[in-house]
Amino acid sequence: MEEKTDRLFDGFPPVSSADWDAKIREDLKGADYEKKLIWNTPEGFRVKPFYTGDDLVNMQYLDREPGSFPYLRGNKISGNAWEIRQDFRVSDITEAVQKIRMAMAGRITSIGLDTTRIDKLLYPDFQTLIRELDLSCISLNLTAGNESREALDNLIRAVNELNINSESVRGSLDYDPMGRLTTTGGYHLSEQEDFYVADHLLLSAENELPGFRVLPVNSYYFGNAGSTAVQELAFGLAIAAEYLDRLSDMGHDAGEIARHIQWNLGVGSSYFIEIAKVRSARLLFSNLMAAYGEKLDAAVFINSITASWNKTLYDAYVNILRLTTESMSAVLGGCDSLLVRTFDSEFREPGNFSERISRNIQFILKEESYLDKVADPAGGSYYVETLTESLAEHAWQLFLRTEAAGGYIKAFTSGFIREEVQAVSDQRRQMLASRREVLLGTNEYPNLHETMDDQFREEIAFPAAEAVTGRVAEPLLLGRAAQEFEMLRLTTEKFAGGKPAVFNLTCGNLAMRIARSQFSTNFFACAGYEVIDNLGFKTPGEGVDAALASKAQIIVVCSSDEEYRTLVPEVFKKVNGKALVVVAGAPACMDELKKMGINEFIHVRSNVLDTLRHFNRMLGIGF
Repeated sequence: MEEKTDRLFDGFPPVSSADWDAKIREDLKGADYEKKLIWNTPEGFRVKPFYTGDDLVNMQYLDREPGSFPYLRGNKISGNAWEIRQDFRVSDITEAVQKIRMAMAGRITSIGLDTTRIDKLLYPDFQTLIRELDLSCISLNLTAGNESREALDNLIRAVNELNINSESVRGSLDYDPMGRLTTTGGYHLSEQEDFYVADHLLLSAENELPGFRVLPVNSYYFGNAGSTAVQELAFGLAIAAEYLDRLSDMGHDAGEIARHIQWNLGVGSSYFIEIAKVRSARLLFSNLMAAYGEKLDAAVFINSITASWNKTLYDAYVNILRLTTESMSAVLGGCDSLLVRTFDSEFREPGNFSERISRNIQFILKEESYLDKVADPAGGSYYVETLTESLAEHAWQLFLRTEAAGGYIKAFTSGFIREEVQAVSDQRRQMLASRREVLLGTNEYPNLHETMDDQFREEIAFPAAEAVTGRVAEPLLLGRAAQEFEMLRLTTEKFAGGKPAVFNLTCGNLAMRIARSQFSTNFFACAGYEVIDNLGFKTPGEGVDAALASKAQIIVVCSSDEEYRTLVPEVFKKVNGKALVVVAGAPACMDELKKMGINEFIHVRSNVLDTLRHFNRMLGIGF
């Protein structure tokens, strides 16, 4: 048979960027192109409504193959296999063994054990845990805090005594001097002593377990403090540079240091930016290593970790959807391993169900969606390649500013890094408070009938800052975006007088009263109020009678702007102080109504969080 080589779209004339642009402007019919279609990202660059091959003309590295410097297209020559990781906190050895066996039966390929809850993990207990793992095919990731030296020594001893091939052992040890500084403002021991420990760990790993990574770059902390992707990349790169500088001075080769670095990169909810972030991280790290002349060994191992910042206590099953899209971003970006936190890990101890869901998210992506079959599946996308380039460029500039401030440690202790992140975090919290940024189930479309009762643990959902001695800097403020809304709603739930009731007094124009009653319901439900909605009343008086009969503390008038001028004063007069009258909307007659003593309005420009706190104060809730 004659082979057909015709290209699918050869019959169509090419369309230039100018043609696309002209057509879009025509369809906008005079509307502002910039305001309608240009997205100014928190990262500091613009995202256009469309991209073409013209956007890739001047980009470097696009002709490089996967598995080659600068590893923009991934560390793998073919395919997109990643390690499926699951972590457990170890407080009881027997329980930990059961967890490990369940995870192994679930076919995970990487396991994390956090032993910091045990004052001192004795070698026999450590060996018991190691015996459960086949280290020839399972990566082991240890978090041991101040006991990290002992943990690595125990691992080396167990590998030798159990006749395990040390060359095959893969995984990581999370001894993190700079992460400790970032999250607590202090060190494990002291700056100098912490890096002596890192030096010891690196020597031991290089000599005994060459495939074991002992230098973590925990940049996911920044994402969990509300940072931008650019900030996470830049400050993560600065941590890597600090390792390279410090440990090179202690006699280590830059290539040796790079081999033992693991970049624990957060993955958040901005789908395409998160894909590009993984790709940008590899490019940035390779460029950093090129400065040391280490091009041949510059592939950094990236372990992606799903974010805490956007996870919620209320409507928690929505977290599963968030975890799924985040996992897709990490995998499509080409992460080397992926830790999907359980959907409830931010407010209680995970159980078997949530742990199983966490594993199965990854298995669906691998076994049912086949995302492990193609190397760099996002490569060549005009949009993703442009995002990758933009992230890398902006992150590199911020990295240079950090280096100019003296490197990561000096930049952090001076307050530079914290202030940069806090400015963005404060802005994002303001956007959440005014609902310009949405957290489904928390500040938009809350579940009206959901209550927490004893479904969460306060010390997990709202952890207190860790007390440390010898603090040398103000720590980064980690937390979840939803916390302030959640604390407000929990305060309402715990109120001894019971949930306050809100009555939607709907009257007049059908379309407007429905729209505004829906707005009111959504608004007050964010604080956990009981909302009584209605189909409509023929007269304002009829509505007030029904509202007062319901014993509602708040009456929300829902109608059209035109009708508010006469409707609201009539309602206000008839209520006569027996309940708080609120107007849904910001009508032109607002000033007139305020002169009559009607001062409460809710509308799309309201700061929802502050307004609901205001109503709580007026009702004596939590004060």
